[in-house]
Amino acid sequence: MTTTAEPVQGDHHATYREVLAEPRFRLLFTTRTLAVTADSLRITTFSVLVFTATGSALFSALAFGISFLPQLFGSLLLGSLADRLPPRALIAGGYALECAAAALLALVRMPIAASLGVVALIAFATPLFGGASSRLVAQWLEGDAYVLGRSLNNIGSSGAQLLGLALGGAAVAVLGAHRALAVSAAVYLGCALAVRLRLPPLQPGASDGARGDGGTVRASLRGAGLLLRGRTVRRLMLAQWLPSAFVAGAEGLIVAYAGGRRFAPGWYAVLMGCLPVGMLVGDLLVGRLLRPPTRERLVVPLVVLMGMPLVGFAAEPGVGVSCGLLLLCGFGFAYGLGLQRPFLDALPRDGQGQAFGLLGSGNMTLQGVGPVCLGSVAEGIGTGGAIALAGGAALLTAGWILRWRTDP
Repeated sequence: MTTTAEPVQGDHHATYREVLAEPRFRLLFTTRTLAVTADSLRITTFSVLVFTATGSALFSALAFGISFLPQLFGSLLLGSLADRLPPRALIAGGYALECAAAALLALVRMPIAASLGVVALIAFATPLFGGASSRLVAQWLEGDAYVLGRSLNNIGSSGAQLLGLALGGAAVAVLGAHRALAVSAAVYLGCALAVRLRLPPLQPGASDGARGDGGTVRASLRGAGLLLRGRTVRRLMLAQWLPSAFVAGAEGLIVAYAGGRRFAPGWYAVLMGCLPVGMLVGDLLVGRLLRPPTRERLVVPLVVLMGMPLVGFAAEPGVGVSCGLLLLCGFGFAYGLGLQRPFLDALPRDGQGQAFGLLGSGNMTLQGVGPVCLGSVAEGIGTGGAIALAGGAALLTAGWILRWRTDP
């Protein structure tokens, strides 16, 4: 494999500066952050476009969430390609595909069903690009440097989502929906060109599928089965999936909660912004100030910190208290930093790209399912009660994690 620098060693307490000094990681981090901004801009704008065309809240919600569920199927059926194809071509091709889809939505007046199909197709392929990128990061950053690399990706994604959501509204107002989609296409194109021109040519990762024993779908299903049958890997995946899925379900009820409590117009946006702000602060503080063993010991307390504030919504607090509770909940997301090294250590050397793709696609899928399930519950017990129920489920998950982490 052609490289330009030695992997960043991670036996000590790394710093963000050391991680960003690795030029290949810096390139992937920058392009990924820009792509997440473009994702948020495209999703928001596409939802507006669909609502304008149909006048249907259902179709608008479907346009917003259509990129979740197909990711799981893509990971299960094509995930082995994240290890079988050259990563530079795969990552650059992924951004180019995103560019083509956004340009198609911007320039071609298609039926709504066809537009949704285009977005679903991109989501189906997303685990391949994400898995290949995550595999490279795991190769280039070792030990604590790898954990801080994941932390930087989390911070970048949170900030990019906030920026993309803000730009989405402004871009639609100033440019119109179609031109705003064209802007997102231009950002994707820039990411594709940067990866193609600046990332060195790299070899595919080693995997069973790479030896040719079966087709892509068979190799992908076999690889996913091996990962999920391993108890340690399965537990660590569930530990990363479940708390965020419960919080995503609660997040999906914030608009309804603000409306039911008759908060002033616009406050729902402030409430929704509290979670990513809390996530940013939590990742910065936990990643920068705490040593690796301390982060791993704090996994369960931080999951408790995610769930406990949501339980407080059973009392239906006002705006100020609600903002504080959501900030604390977002801070608790830093628990994931304590699971990064154990998860990487538990993975087989073959097929790491597929493992990271499955981790990401499962997380996105459950975050898409969570709001639907809790929305149904809220019809019966109210939004405050449903949000509290999500917090209780996160606390139960913390108890489950504590039990198997203390097993001999």
